Amino acid sequence: MITSIDNLRIKEARKLQRRRHREQMNAFLLEGVRLVSDALQSKASFREVYFVAELVAGHTNAQALLTQLDAAQIECVACSAAVLATLTETVTPQGMVAVVHTPQLALPATITFVLILDQVRDPGNAGTLLRAAEAAGVDLVIFGPATVDPLNDKVVRAAMGAHFRLPLRICADWTAINRLLPPGLQVYLAQANAERAYDAVDWRKATAIVVGGEASGASDAAHGLAQAIAIPMHGQVESLNAAMAGVVILFEAARQRRQAW
Repeated sequence: MITSIDNLRIKEARKLQRRRHREQMNAFLLEGVRLVSDALQSKASFREVYFVAELVAGHTNAQALLTQLDAAQIECVACSAAVLATLTETVTPQGMVAVVHTPQLALPATITFVLILDQVRDPGNAGTLLRAAEAAGVDLVIFGPATVDPLNDKVVRAAMGAHFRLPLRICADWTAINRLLPPGLQVYLAQANAERAYDAVDWRKATAIVVGGEASGASDAAHGLAQAIAIPMHGQVESLNAAMAGVVILFEAARQRRQAW
């Protein structure tokens, strides 16, 4: 059992709390029984799993998961609670952290429904949007300019396993984004003061939804390329936060697309 926070393996895993090292090592940290189980079921590529024996002992699902990981020949390493705590960013760690290789899911042959995050810096919003995109049937999610790292710990937790099931790409600018978008795809930008309502769009066509950050909105490049749409508001409410607005639009699009099947 690993009992020292200075253990070389633990120090190497701890580097993954920084974006630069996640990119260099092509791996990230995954915390908690639910997320590790989702990754295993989604056939993610594991490097190793660290666990606290006394915490796992009182958790039936965690015990079963360790058995499944062992059967899959994934190395599981016991460590002390103090050691595991250095790998987590939650207040109450669940007793299990995995080091997982960054997924790179192939793009579908036909792309007709895309979500683009542009200057979305809040990790909770980004993760929620990624989770909603999977539920709404999105083909591809693009983390665009000045957007939080999709492998940020809070993004991963909020996305609830969507990283392993939904193709995701990171693009530093709109030139890179446009290379991923198929010809003829209509691009719409969620914007609070737009004249056109989100439910007046024909989402059955090949479309992309751009959601900007709450503080500064989307980039100038996005405004120049996308048609603005808004969610009509009642009362004194001026706008929804980025995640809420994105979810509303995603599921209107999903509703229309479902009716066209």
